[in-house]
Order: sequence, then structure tokens, then C-alpha cells
Amino acid sequence: MIDPISCVGLATGAFKAIKATVSAGRDLADCATQLNEWGKAISDFSNIEQREVTNPPWWKKTFKGSDEETALEIFAQKKKMESMREELRELITWHYGRSGWAELVETEAMIRKRRKDELYRKQQQMDAIINFIIGSVLFAISGGLLLLFFYFWGKHQGRW
Repeated sequence: MIDPISCVGLATGAFKAIKATVSAGRDLADCATQLNEWGKAISDFSNIEQREVTNPPWWKKTFKGSDEETALEIFAQKKKMESMREELRELITWHYGRSGWAELVETEAMIRKRRKDELYRKQQQMDAIINFIIGSVLFAISGGLLLLFFYFWGKHQGRW
């Protein structure tokens, strides 16, 4: 899984390639690779925003710094993604009509569903495994400390 800033960078690169291809008058099918990259970056960004910002794992922090810095960074990146999407919608609607935009939205939905089913599920499983391992280690350490405490307490009282 990548961070939100990398997602925006990937989306920007793919967006520029799509814009150049469509502006040159080539067909939407000619930029399928860039559309796929753009869709992946948009999907990754929305997943990261939903997963890391609204409900982050307790052991992981996406951004370093204060809450205000994090909020401003996410807001700025989100607005940049929204403006790219709006500009792409206008560009595709201008060249191909509403059916071209509908085709792009359909492709994007397909990519998002596939990535959610495959990649995001694996990431959630990995987070659950990490949470289990960290919890088990903390439980073992606290149990060991508790046993040591009772041992030394009993030894101090002369019971063993």
C-alpha cells in the first residue's frame, strides 16, 4: 500500500498522459493504460483516506506532524484529485460526449471493485495479523511481568 502523496503523484502523471492523448484527438482506447493507472491511484487514495484517516490502526500513522498538518495535507490532496477528475470529465465529455464519460466511470468502477476485492482485502488481513501479533506480544510480556511480580512478592513473604 502506498501513501496518499504517492497516489496523487501517480494520478497526476496518468492524468497528464490522458490529457495529452485526448487533446491530440486519439481515441479513449489508446490511453487505456493511463486510465488504468489513474483509476488505481484514485481508488488507492480513497481507500487510504477512508482507512487511514477516518479509522487508522493504533500502531500506524500515515502522516507525521500535528493533526492540523495532517488535515491540511489530506484536504489539499483530496481537492487536487477532485479537480483532476472534474477536468478529465470536461475533457472527455468535450471530445466524446456523455457516453465517453459514462464509459470512463464504468471502467473506474470496475477497477475499484477489483482492487477492493483483491488488494484492499489483503491489506486488511495484514493489518489484522499485525494487530494480533502485537497484541499477543503485549499479552505475553504483561503476563510474564505479572508472574514475576507474584514470584517476588511470594519470595519476599517467605512462601517459597
